[in-house]
Amino acid sequence: MAKQTVKTNVMRVLEKEKVLYEAHEYNEEETDGEKVAALVGKPANTVFKTLVTEGGNRTYFVFVIPVENTLNLKKAAKAAGCKSLSMLKQKDLLPLTGYVHGGCSPVGMKKMFPTFFHKTAENLEKICVSAGKRGCQVELSPLELCSLVKGSFADLTD
Repeated sequence: MAKQTVKTNVMRVLEKEKVLYEAHEYNEEETDGEKVAALVGKPANTVFKTLVTEGGNRTYFVFVIPVENTLNLKKAAKAAGCKSLSMLKQKDLLPLTGYVHGGCSPVGMKKMFPTFFHKTAENLEKICVSAGKRGCQVELSPLELCSLVKGSFADLTD
């Protein structure tokens, strides 16, 4: 009998909102995005990581980019309409979002933050993002995902 995927809060939100997804599990010890892509059998340009940044006055922004890329903070700040951004400190991730490093998803955070997806996602049929815990990804339509989190698409990487 196949191992049953444990439902995460992300999966519950997607089901409640009637967003179709497919879950992919892998060894939760693996946090390197490109290795995760290989483990779930997907090209690295279709597996996305969720990054949280901080602007001035304790404003927070979420950026979802391919695991093979690096967030360009200048482009991200421009997309967010602020002067500058810095990466959120790892110790602040769980209290702010409800997620741990390596298991952060754009879906189901404690609070909704302005969310931006790398423009390449717009042209893909499906992308994978964290299911809200290490060792599990959800594969779904980037357009449906963007709509669900009230996000937008922008040029975010070098």
